[in-house]
Amino acid sequence: MNQLKSRESEADQPGEPTPGTTLPGVLPEALRRELIAFRRDLHMHPELGNQEFRTTAALKARLEQAGLAPRVLGMGTGLICDIGTEGAEWNGERGMLALRADIDALPIPDTKATCAYRSTVPDRAHACGHDVHTTVVLGAGLVLADLHRRGQLPHPVRLIFQPAEEVLPGGASDVIECGALDGVRKIVAVHCDPKVEAGRIGLRHGAITSACDRLEVALDGPGGHTARPHLTTDLVIAAAKVATEVPALVARRVDARSGLALTWGRLETGHACNVVPQHAELSGTVRCLDLDAWRAAPDLVHGAVQEIADLYRAKPVIDYIRGVPPVVNDPAVSDLLRDAMIARLGPDSVEGTQQSLGGEDFSWYLEHVPGAMARLGVKNPGERGSRDLHQGDFDVDESAITVGVELFTATALLDAAGA
Repeated sequence: MNQLKSRESEADQPGEPTPGTTLPGVLPEALRRELIAFRRDLHMHPELGNQEFRTTAALKARLEQAGLAPRVLGMGTGLICDIGTEGAEWNGERGMLALRADIDALPIPDTKATCAYRSTVPDRAHACGHDVHTTVVLGAGLVLADLHRRGQLPHPVRLIFQPAEEVLPGGASDVIECGALDGVRKIVAVHCDPKVEAGRIGLRHGAITSACDRLEVALDGPGGHTARPHLTTDLVIAAAKVATEVPALVARRVDARSGLALTWGRLETGHACNVVPQHAELSGTVRCLDLDAWRAAPDLVHGAVQEIADLYRAKPVIDYIRGVPPVVNDPAVSDLLRDAMIARLGPDSVEGTQQSLGGEDFSWYLEHVPGAMARLGVKNPGERGSRDLHQGDFDVDESAITVGVELFTATALLDAAGA
């Protein structure tokens, strides 16, 4: 296995990536450099879900430059692009392989101090690696389009650039409603993993992510003076009890193996030290490894919140927002990704991975067609620790872009003979 070049120096300016080792395969050096520059440009200009107009325009322009005909989705952001479907030799009966990328960013500041390509948009950052996912699918599309022009792509491929993955219940449902899966036979994706070294991917059969829902709870009651709390509904205590006791109650009412976890991220109440407030709010997420427990979770959570609120005479309003089910990898498609990766980088380039409690709306595609998601290693080999996802200092070893392009390209070629 060739040694990958570690992440280019942060002192390098966008558009001028440092040359490195080219992997064996189909990715030309000039395209490798272009893709790194493209990713850095996206990183500097992050856009939130359903606002990815600049990103969509950049993708559309580059695909059209390659002679392709991308179609912007009906919501105005995101696009799909087919490769190899023109002509009488393809009638749509066998269906296409789809490569999916998510294109949105997160509403958090970029805290990388010395990075030349840090975000230029306040409180916006590609802190989950979607800029890498997008660049990988773009790069694979450009390579596959070139192979098609030379008569070397024996089976059509669809590129899906999806908006709003970070917005529950995810933009995938809107993309599906726009017809993105029409004619698609199977679908694959990658997600950056800062625990896996660049040059490797993590795979597993079955569930690789968890279900993820959002929970909003409002508590109301008569407030008053802190000198007379017995005449009030003490919403500070009530909110604290909901925050601490509801997760424990829910956890005890499901099989522990289901991995059901309610975690709060926000609790707000009160404005003065001597006033018992009349309103409190809590927000959090409900994550679950098991599909059946996920389906039962709303009723369990509603019951537990109501039970605790009643003890403290608070009136709850519960908004349980369904998010996404687990991403459940199809074994055959997982094996296809494994075989493709081994074909490019050898058996040491694939490792097993655990199911995470993170949510991913790629799961909605898998409700319609078989597919699989691989964890794309982005950790600089030899680096101690890792910069986790959804943190402002998140960054990647950019050699992972080459790995992702080679993975998807090999997947398309290996899959070409199968229906």
